[in-house]
Amino acid sequence: MTISTPHSGLARSLLQSSLIETQRLELAITQARQENKPLSSILVERQLLTSHELAQFCMKQYGLTLLDLNEVTPDSLPPQYLSMDLVERHHALPVCLQDNILYLAMADPTNVAALEDFSFRFNVVTDARLVEESKLSLLLGKLHHGSTSLHMDQVANSDMVDLELTEKTIEDNAAISSQDDDVPIVRYIHNVLLEAVRRQASDVHFEPYERFYRIRFRIDGMLHDITSPPIGLANRFAARIKVMAQLDIAERRLPQDGRIKLKLTPNKSIDMRVSSLPIQNGEKIVLRLLDGAAIKLDIDQLGLEQQQKQLYLNALAQSQGMILVTGPTGSGKTVSLYTGLSILNKVTTNISTAEDPVEIIMPGINQVQIHPKAGLSFACALRAFLRQDPDIIMVGEIRDLETAQMAVKAAQTGHLVLSTLHTNSAAETLTRLGNMGLATYNIASSISLIIAQRLARKLCPHCKVTESLTAQQLLLQGLAPDTQIYKAVGCDLCNDGYKGRTGIYEVLPMSHILADLIISGADSLTLGRAAIQSGMISLRQAVLNKVCEGEVSLAEANRITTADNHAQPNDER
Repeated sequence: MTISTPHSGLARSLLQSSLIETQRLELAITQARQENKPLSSILVERQLLTSHELAQFCMKQYGLTLLDLNEVTPDSLPPQYLSMDLVERHHALPVCLQDNILYLAMADPTNVAALEDFSFRFNVVTDARLVEESKLSLLLGKLHHGSTSLHMDQVANSDMVDLELTEKTIEDNAAISSQDDDVPIVRYIHNVLLEAVRRQASDVHFEPYERFYRIRFRIDGMLHDITSPPIGLANRFAARIKVMAQLDIAERRLPQDGRIKLKLTPNKSIDMRVSSLPIQNGEKIVLRLLDGAAIKLDIDQLGLEQQQKQLYLNALAQSQGMILVTGPTGSGKTVSLYTGLSILNKVTTNISTAEDPVEIIMPGINQVQIHPKAGLSFACALRAFLRQDPDIIMVGEIRDLETAQMAVKAAQTGHLVLSTLHTNSAAETLTRLGNMGLATYNIASSISLIIAQRLARKLCPHCKVTESLTAQQLLLQGLAPDTQIYKAVGCDLCNDGYKGRTGIYEVLPMSHILADLIISGADSLTLGRAAIQSGMISLRQAVLNKVCEGEVSLAEANRITTADNHAQPNDER
């Protein structure tokens, strides 16, 4: 019998040894996951093993010697490596540094993620020192009593991470960051940003509240608590980030926007879009990480169904018309657009884009950064493009009637236009343009394709398990009664059972039937039904296809598509 929820090498070793009954071990693993505790702690808490028995088992199983933590005190620990967020996350404690090897006290020596995270954070080789669970928990309790996550004292003594500004800060503000008292703040923020890059976060939130301060990362579309530094440092955090983004540190009453460009290595930089917002208890700072080099512009990697992919390619092959990509903020619209532009980017074509901001740099394309305060709007840029002998135009977003009219004019006069719009479905895009004030005949004659999309978290292939639902429950969700589906579990290699994201799409080509309905003033529901009857795969059906393939959980499918979009079972599946 194999364990159904592989949590760590320790669990697998225990199962193979028959030291604990499989059922009791699985219950311990489930509890560890639900309470976000290490398996070693649960085993001791449930009295399945004593701390001594567990340590003796690991000694024999992995050939390790036992470190007696009775001789270790908080004062003897290396302060420069006591990153409490890592200590708490992995239940692992740095005890000494010898010959440039950082030794971690661990009751579970199979926790490879702990070794890797400490190694990455501090740029040292790491190794495990086996200790008894009860003694480790006791020492961690003493340590935690007088500390906070990412302790400021230890950051003050640590070496600066290899993360440096590539742009000069304002001279008046630069003096602030050079003060001795702010050195720990500088290092702390740099470590946070480096951790965000390492964990592939898309956003970092710095949030002050009345009694606490927290830092959260958005990973795979979901926010996760990372650390809670002292609330008294809130203003210093805000000031440091504003210095880096070249914002006015004296202005705390109005929102501000800026950018930071950070150099990770000689050949790799990360752009960060910075937004400050005055809230009740200070300033909330949000950083959007823009790593254009890490984005793969491959149409086969988008997640399109084969039919949808071909429709997109057919529309890109046209010499004129408008392709609209729609969806909420953060749904991957920019990547879909630039994937199309990468296909079109040839020496024989003149491509111009107007964006706010320019997120992906693509050689061979004329990219314009919009500056509304300076008078350079999307409509203004479009007018200029039409005087620049364009073949293909990309507008970052259609926000108003003037921009929509200019885009339609370009699409009707021999240019291929690509743009985005914020709507919930492909059919709603057609009515939204009408509500903006566009004439229905212009909508019907200029649009060639609409793509509505979402991003769904993919199940971790290492720990996903089958989910048991009745035939009736599957039918109610729009699935065939014999469908095998999977659910998220969670392991050391993923985030709560998910790893990465995939696109979910509905692709709507313009047809004579749709054109007639648009001109007659049909609503979005009527247009949507007609599109599905014509063979369009809806967002709901597209995500259910991913569920059937074992790539997406049903819970995730229901999170990104509402009950109103539930499709009927597909007999052909």
